Amino acid sequence: MNTRNHFEPALPRALKRGDTLGVVAPAGPFEHRLFDAGVRVLESMGFNLAIREAIFLKKGYLAGSDLSRADLLNRMFADPEIDGIICARGGYGTMRILPLLSVETIARHPKVFVGFSDITALLGFLVQPCRMVAFHGPTVTTLANGDPSTRDHFWSALTQTTPLTLAAASKRVIRPGRAAGRFLCGNLTLFSHLTGTPFQPDFKDSILLIEDQGEAPYRVDRMLTQMLLAGCFDGLAGLVLGSFNRCGPPEEIHRIVADRMGGLAIPVLAGFDVGHDAVNMTLPVGLPVQLDTASGTLAFSGPALRER
Repeated sequence: MNTRNHFEPALPRALKRGDTLGVVAPAGPFEHRLFDAGVRVLESMGFNLAIREAIFLKKGYLAGSDLSRADLLNRMFADPEIDGIICARGGYGTMRILPLLSVETIARHPKVFVGFSDITALLGFLVQPCRMVAFHGPTVTTLANGDPSTRDHFWSALTQTTPLTLAAASKRVIRPGRAAGRFLCGNLTLFSHLTGTPFQPDFKDSILLIEDQGEAPYRVDRMLTQMLLAGCFDGLAGLVLGSFNRCGPPEEIHRIVADRMGGLAIPVLAGFDVGHDAVNMTLPVGLPVQLDTASGTLAFSGPALRER
């Protein structure tokens, strides 16, 4: 097992035009029309795509068997011809393959890896057991209808070796302050479902960004309450809210977060374009970051990628 420092994950190599992105489907099957449109977006950026037949498999609500989905992911990391990896879609099923993934293989071959939603389970796996930076960002199918700013930020986040700073698009300070810690990011529902498993993320000394879609306000309350009671947020340094699309009025979500998380006495900032909306900014997970509610920014203290 790699013993790098808590704040020194392995950095993937920056991507460039002409690089090959391997496409994986760790969760559910996808709509071919959206997939093909997303492929065209990636090709227009100058990427070559490695698309294996295995991603088109279907097993009910899964993109093939657990073994086939895990095997493709392990092989994509081990393959020297693959420069980076992007998920076709989220859905459901990523949690099922976590025990089948090879920490040793993946940790030896850190690569750009991008996904969100159900892929939250994989981002945590890559950052913590595998000790590498991963990227919370669009999938192939969501790039198809993504806002131009989503595509532009996707490109810059995966090709530049300068530290990133992201400002809240519509800043809403729930509790003021500044904090620093390792950046973790993902879907609240997935984080709550990982609670009590061997793959539960460690949020201690972290800045956590959460987002979700289609969850009624009482469900958001229930998930936060469950995680609070389980001790998941003990030692959390700061909290950031991405989009809560179709989860009720934003003001109600903010009220719930203030009520449930207020006892932690940490800075809480809402209003970031991250999650299940047309604008979904790509962010590096696992790096040290500074949260400042006054400026409404997340400022990463170092590069997420290394030079080629």
